[in-house]
Amino acid sequence: MDLKQLSGFVQVAELGSFTRAAAVLRVAQPALSRQVRALEVELRQTLFERNGRGVTLTPSGTRLLAHGRGILQQVQRAVQELEELRGKPTGLLSIGLPPTLSRTLTAPLVEGFRARFPGAGVSVVEGLTHYMLEWLVQGRIDAALVYNATPSSSVALEPVLEERLHLISARPAGRGAARPAPVALAELATRELVIPSRPHALRMRVETALAEAGLVPRVALEIESVGAMLALVQRHALHAVLSASALADHPAGEALQARPIQIAPRRPLTTSLSLATAAQRPRGPLLDQAAALLRQLVRAQAEGEAA
Repeated sequence: MDLKQLSGFVQVAELGSFTRAAAVLRVAQPALSRQVRALEVELRQTLFERNGRGVTLTPSGTRLLAHGRGILQQVQRAVQELEELRGKPTGLLSIGLPPTLSRTLTAPLVEGFRARFPGAGVSVVEGLTHYMLEWLVQGRIDAALVYNATPSSSVALEPVLEERLHLISARPAGRGAARPAPVALAELATRELVIPSRPHALRMRVETALAEAGLVPRVALEIESVGAMLALVQRHALHAVLSASALADHPAGEALQARPIQIAPRRPLTTSLSLATAAQRPRGPLLDQAAALLRQLVRAQAEGEAA
């Protein structure tokens, strides 16, 4: 097995077509087909089911795809680190952001990254915490901002921020810009919530806090999309539990209010935001500097919301 065969296989698997993969790789389609067939012969496995509409992965192909992506990422990182020894950061970093932050952080992150590292590239992937932790271990992303994650032998965590959680509701008619009153856990337990399904980090944090007080949430709908949650809150007299950043620059922001949730007086309900990286992979200078930029942007955004 060589890298050209592996790269060709991954492209075909991701695009579902030899023709489209050949166009992306700028090779002849018959040549690409021969590369993948040689890989199947070497591994003594059928990797694709071929049909008139394209190809689909077999169970063996699915397993190889997960490993193949990680191998190609590792090779890319090795080349990147060698380039960094010459004093000019290059290569491509892939950074994962949770949905509550991706809308407000993606643009400043990309702009700041391009200004600081003109010779390098960055891709931003949106995902839930438990998925992004898997992607880190698989080598699909280099770093991620995650909520309420538990340290492990495969993932290193650096605390970035403690975010306060708020009860998001439709703004009462005639209510001005006065600071909304805090929400006690007893009141939170009476509200019909639009909330992500388990094992979403936010869902687990809310359920744990209520359980410690002998309460359970009233779950009306299970929704993963922050935008959909806010739309349902606005239109159907439901409620959501989110950080205040979820309302930043949102079209429905003026019609909604965010009330801080308190576990006890002067003890807010918070969620822990951490920067996660793969513990088993070395961190090069580019990733270190990108991580510093990410921490700076998150804290600046939090300070702006608190002002």
